[in-house]
Amino acid sequence: MNITLKVNGIEHAIDTAPASTLLAALRGLGYHGVKFGDEGGLSGSDTVLLNGKPVNAGALLAAQAEGHDIATIEALGEHPEQGWKITDGLHPLQKAFVETGAIQCGYCTPAQILAAKALLEKNPNPSEAEVREAISGVLCRCTGYLKPVQAVLKAAAEIRGDTPLDWNSINWDFGTPKDDSPQSDAPASNLTGVQVRPKVVVTPESQTWQTVGKPEIKVDAVKLVQGKPAFTADFEKRGLLHAKVLHSPHAHALIKNIDASKALALEGVAAVLTWKDLPRVVYSTAGQSDPIPGPLDAFSLDKKVRFVGDRVAFVAAETEELAEKALSLIEVEYEVLTPILDSRQAMGSPIRIHDEPEYVNFADSNPEKNLAAHIRIDIGDVEKGFAEADEIFEAEYEVPKVQQAHIEPHVCVTYWDEDDRLVIRTSTQVPFHVRRMMAPVLGLPVKRIRVIKPRIGGGFGGKQEVLMEDVAAHLTIATKRPVIYEYTREEEFIAARSRHPMRVRMKTGVKKDGTITANSMYALSDTGAYGCHALTVTGNTGHKAMALYVGDGEYRKAPNIRFYADVVYTNTPPAGAFRGYGVPQGYWPLDRHMEKISRAMGFDPIDFRLKNAIHSGEYHPFSTAWNEGREPRPEIIHTVGLEQCVAQGRAAINWDDKFGNEEWRAGRWTEDGRPSTVRRPSSIRKGIGVAMVMQGTAIPYLDMGGASIKMNDDGSFNLLVGATDLGTGSDTVLAQMAAEVLGVPVEDMICYSSDTDFTPFDKGAYASSTTYISGTAAVNAAKIVAERVRVRAAMMLKLDKHEDIKLENRQAIAPDGRSVSMAEIALDSLHKNYQEQIMGVASYVSPVSPPPFAAQFAEVTVDSETGQVTVDRLVMAVDSGVIVNPLTASGQIEGGMTQALGYAVCEEMRYDDKGNAIERDFDRYHLFRANEMPELETIFVETFEPSHPFGVKAVAEIPMDGVAPAVGNAILDAIGANVDDNPVTPEKVWKALKSLSTGIK
Repeated sequence: MNITLKVNGIEHAIDTAPASTLLAALRGLGYHGVKFGDEGGLSGSDTVLLNGKPVNAGALLAAQAEGHDIATIEALGEHPEQGWKITDGLHPLQKAFVETGAIQCGYCTPAQILAAKALLEKNPNPSEAEVREAISGVLCRCTGYLKPVQAVLKAAAEIRGDTPLDWNSINWDFGTPKDDSPQSDAPASNLTGVQVRPKVVVTPESQTWQTVGKPEIKVDAVKLVQGKPAFTADFEKRGLLHAKVLHSPHAHALIKNIDASKALALEGVAAVLTWKDLPRVVYSTAGQSDPIPGPLDAFSLDKKVRFVGDRVAFVAAETEELAEKALSLIEVEYEVLTPILDSRQAMGSPIRIHDEPEYVNFADSNPEKNLAAHIRIDIGDVEKGFAEADEIFEAEYEVPKVQQAHIEPHVCVTYWDEDDRLVIRTSTQVPFHVRRMMAPVLGLPVKRIRVIKPRIGGGFGGKQEVLMEDVAAHLTIATKRPVIYEYTREEEFIAARSRHPMRVRMKTGVKKDGTITANSMYALSDTGAYGCHALTVTGNTGHKAMALYVGDGEYRKAPNIRFYADVVYTNTPPAGAFRGYGVPQGYWPLDRHMEKISRAMGFDPIDFRLKNAIHSGEYHPFSTAWNEGREPRPEIIHTVGLEQCVAQGRAAINWDDKFGNEEWRAGRWTEDGRPSTVRRPSSIRKGIGVAMVMQGTAIPYLDMGGASIKMNDDGSFNLLVGATDLGTGSDTVLAQMAAEVLGVPVEDMICYSSDTDFTPFDKGAYASSTTYISGTAAVNAAKIVAERVRVRAAMMLKLDKHEDIKLENRQAIAPDGRSVSMAEIALDSLHKNYQEQIMGVASYVSPVSPPPFAAQFAEVTVDSETGQVTVDRLVMAVDSGVIVNPLTASGQIEGGMTQALGYAVCEEMRYDDKGNAIERDFDRYHLFRANEMPELETIFVETFEPSHPFGVKAVAEIPMDGVAPAVGNAILDAIGANVDDNPVTPEKVWKALKSLSTGIK
């Protein structure tokens, strides 16, 4: 049908199918600011304005929009300088999102801005609640919504003409805390009430730096706020085919026969591939360094399916609709086998999930026992420690399978380039691993594969998997044409990866004075149908969690710790990497157990934890015993800011006045200590909880990052890094560190990341390693460039020595005060005298993994009649070393706490008795929305980590660890009842209260 759409004031006559959505029509016209929205608007990233009102373009037919005014992000504003043409610049909303750090991955940003624009046109002076309500239809998995809300309020003030807050006039150094009191907040505008920067207790070393430690604007923010075509699916190729995959309806079955003839006969279908058509190459989908520390147990297509959602056939067709129709025409005859759906039945079952002869064991995997990994770590003498304890506490806990739920789905475009090389453009965290791992699967040498990583719409570990690149690549090989494969939201739930669910048993020995004498954890981990990340994720469950509490006195010198685990196969969708990488699974049982012990023995819960926590100068206990299947190397921890984090967090949340205060718990006491005038039902109870956590920073002696820097004619620099920015801001912080060394502003560092053809190698974005590993590589490259700049400046200034030349403010300054600019140095070196290209290349591997530490506090309200839990406030005080960029780092903490909040109270993947997923979209699988959020507060307590040139440690993963146990502890504080498996749903709370009152479990 022929229709006319008026988009951003321009009329477009198009020919479209009656069933075509407005989303498809707009993207076909090149409006790439409108994003993926196949779930009927449940994510909201497909938001546009229709006659000024926000609507979901994916839930609206194109024909329904005819005769209406459609507005997309592209019409809002643009970069102010377009060569000789000067534009009006960005819209105030776009500017505010850029300046406040509201953009992380940027995938949902256009939708949030459009929803906010509709609000401000109706109400130019909205409250925070009204802003949250307005953007609540747009899910964000990165930010925790705090900074987007602040951005909207800031933009509203500018539109109204209010005097904006002068950010540069604020002293963001909060100094050293005194008497466990929080520092005064930075002044907020009386007109906007907006404060976007976190509290930072800085180290003395960072106070003289010009760029590092400052809230620089993200280098990709302006691009993303305009909705530029920056993501994988925004890439257009002529003759593009659409891929679809036929998924297994059975949890365990053999494919006896498969007939694709009817599908192939359908006009517009270019290829159908089954297991018979592809070479049988065994591999692991885990995006990890070579050799992959896990079994090789997967094929692109196999004659056996091992979970509902496993691959059966690939199709490429001219349109998505034709590809879907072709799937329905493929005839498959299955021999259905009995599945294993419960991890507790796996090792003793006669059923073998992996019986293929090509299976390659790693370490202690054993497919005959359905065992993907087997871990036995003993530190000290645990049995002796238990014998010396006055009390022994044992309990069992359970943690669920949950989804990464990045708003951009997995998506990949493949094509042959003009040199007959296969190009894989993919939304991945591990581009170099994709190239290496796909080469044998596709039958190509590495040199004939190029992997390009564009901007990524969230990853969180889900894209640390070489999950679906082979689908598009096989179809490009078969058809010689470009192919795009984009997961549906249902595929993300049934065919992607998830967090490993675990059943965990704790046993802890404690003396009467509160000293832990021995601590033991056993984890039964469910890897699902394939063993990707099985060993390493579950190893981290013990390695990062159990290392925190070593005991005290003699036990501190020689701790007694045991971590045993069995990682088993089941006929459920495979688990893999998820932000935190096994550590959140460890801290739920560990910290809940610490809380129970402190209450049972009458200890203060904070004092008990700190008494037994690891100190600086001590060995990381697991470094002496385990290293992800490799030789362990003992490592001393040099920086531990945990006590300071506790002091800051407990003061910020007013712990000392609330903990143990029945008046506050019952609601008869206000925040300022006065009697409450509000009468609440007696069933409504408040509670407060704490958890202490540590994580890790990279994998020592393994993770490697590289960087190259070259000087341009105008004195600017190109920074090329193999590191992958997932929205974390790593491109920006790497540019900040390089800029600090070179004495230039960040805007003079043009950062490009992750193209395997011309950026240096990097192991990828995982293990909280980018700022630490790749950042050191960038600093080292910058030092090489800085040396050549000084030499060149000395020549130009006719100096005998170059070592004392300072680089700052885009100048090389001699001790006598004379200077030459970077631009002058660049022109001299490239065009005039003794010509050379000034550049530097460096890489880095760390011998240590300095852990960040944090204290997590939570406040909750519980209705004891219904079991409903409302999390009111989360405060996290974090020691992540020096904070390179407080805006991007605090965004990481806020977003991480929000993801962890779902793990605490509502997110869970469940299956029926046939292995079918119950949660398949964002309707049943609930993510927190902007109007459902608790109050979030981030505090950074800086320590200077000596193993890094700027003293940094990791920040990305640690916010995932403490929220769930802190919330669980707060619920216990509120109602006196324990829930030992998360998420803590109303039903579980109600049952716990029931068993408490009756004594029956």
